[in-house]
Amino acid sequence: MSDSKNDLIKKAKADWEKRLKDSEKKFPPRPVKFTTLSDMEVPLLSTPDDLEAEGFDYLRDLGFPGEYPYTRGVQRNMYRGKLWTMRQFAGFSSAKETNKRFKLLLEHGQTGLSTAFDMPTLMGYDADSPKAKGGVGKCGVAVSSLEDMEELFDGIPLGDVTTSMTINGPAIVILAMYFAVAEKQGVPNEKVRGTLQNDILKEYIAQKEWLFPVKPAVELVVDTIEYGAKHYPNWNTVSISGYHIREAGATAVQELAFTLADGLGYVEQTIKRGLKIDDFAPRLSFFFDVHNDFFEEIAKFRAARRIWARLMKERYGAQDPKSWMLRTHAQTAGVSLTAQQPYNNIVRVAIQALAGIMGGTNSLHTNSMDETLALPTDESVMIALRTQQIIAEESGVANVVDPFGGSYFMESLTNKVEKDALDYIRKIDEMGGIMAAIEKGFPQSEIANSAYHFQRQLESKEKVMVGVNKYQMQEEARKLNTLYIDRSVEKAQSQKLAELRKKRSPQAYAEGIRKVKEAAQAGQNLCGPIQDAVKAYATLQEICDTLRGVYGEYREAGSF
Repeated sequence: MSDSKNDLIKKAKADWEKRLKDSEKKFPPRPVKFTTLSDMEVPLLSTPDDLEAEGFDYLRDLGFPGEYPYTRGVQRNMYRGKLWTMRQFAGFSSAKETNKRFKLLLEHGQTGLSTAFDMPTLMGYDADSPKAKGGVGKCGVAVSSLEDMEELFDGIPLGDVTTSMTINGPAIVILAMYFAVAEKQGVPNEKVRGTLQNDILKEYIAQKEWLFPVKPAVELVVDTIEYGAKHYPNWNTVSISGYHIREAGATAVQELAFTLADGLGYVEQTIKRGLKIDDFAPRLSFFFDVHNDFFEEIAKFRAARRIWARLMKERYGAQDPKSWMLRTHAQTAGVSLTAQQPYNNIVRVAIQALAGIMGGTNSLHTNSMDETLALPTDESVMIALRTQQIIAEESGVANVVDPFGGSYFMESLTNKVEKDALDYIRKIDEMGGIMAAIEKGFPQSEIANSAYHFQRQLESKEKVMVGVNKYQMQEEARKLNTLYIDRSVEKAQSQKLAELRKKRSPQAYAEGIRKVKEAAQAGQNLCGPIQDAVKAYATLQEICDTLRGVYGEYREAGSF
């Protein structure tokens, strides 16, 4: 923009501000703080001045869709060419019951599967373990053996669907089971597509579901990245997850910063293993939360792509453009759902979903309105899926790539999110990287402080949750029909495991477990040995207990 044009805009803005003061005498600003959900100040109006002051350069900072630095999205024509993958998180009760839900969703237009596992499975315990009592099938599907995985995907061709699996501590075992099922179906490795969450660093930061100490746990993640780079060309062996960081109380900036820092941690460790950046970076993927603040969330996705592209290219010297691309799944914010007036959650989810799409997510899960009360019913899952389909087919937003690109406010907010996230990443670098920062409790402490601050804001009504601290209803809420998981599932799963142990080959099982133990003791890549053990029908806990015997277990030091 020419200096003369800029001067005219500045003069016009100054004149407008004088008229604004007169208007505010009649309509004074509401007595609230105008900030984002994460407390970043929101200007009343943004103009070219804001971007000029920040040194904004269109080609350098914004560019074009599908081109470096990917601020505007990783595909040139984005949703005109391919809509985002629509996934609904599904997993409850037994593998047989979840298989029915999978087929229902696929029949109604879902384009990818997303698997939730129950707590015993997440913690590496079989359904018949004393530590599994009361938890089998409750918050996801129970998977204790290859037999369960075979039943989970029975009749679902793994060469035709993409599957996301939310599993972390025992991810290497679940991955082996999935590819064993694909092999039994006759599907070549290169045709199997999907994503393994497998992000153990965020467990130490936020979700707290771990099995082993930090160092061997990260080595297991690197095992899958290394093995996947050679054998699973179209599988994302780790989905670096900010979702749980945000759900624990992080701000948008903290979610972005700590997630990217986790990603850098895996990059560093994989390079130490001897791989080149372009050997594995194209298959790294991400997973972000989509919270209530519409513009802040869009800015977060745009800043995420730009930061990652520059780090991959400038810090690590990646040459392959696919290494620069931050490809991401997103999920609407479970923490924003309220038990009070649960139908309000349908509206929250729709707004959040729209923000994720306007931010350029590649895949999306929309929460169901009743998830704050129980696992979702078929009806509420269908409403959540239809929410995505209505946005895709009726709203028109899928017709335009990055419609907020060039908005003075959006570009300024994206710059602010990027700057603040990079400040956190620099602090973590100075500490020696994310693993050292976790051991010092830095991200944990920052998130705890933010969560406490937000709770205080809710209590003082500085921030509003409709139906919770404002617009409450005194009358008894309409009762929702929620999903109930009977304890008979636990009994049936235990009987199934007892029968499996009787019919499997004792020799093949013992040999498989022996190889896993020896490989772990020798510090070798465990993907191959675990695959052999899984195919011999060693159970999840039997393999995890073998690794616990080598690595020990992790206990977090308490802090206040």
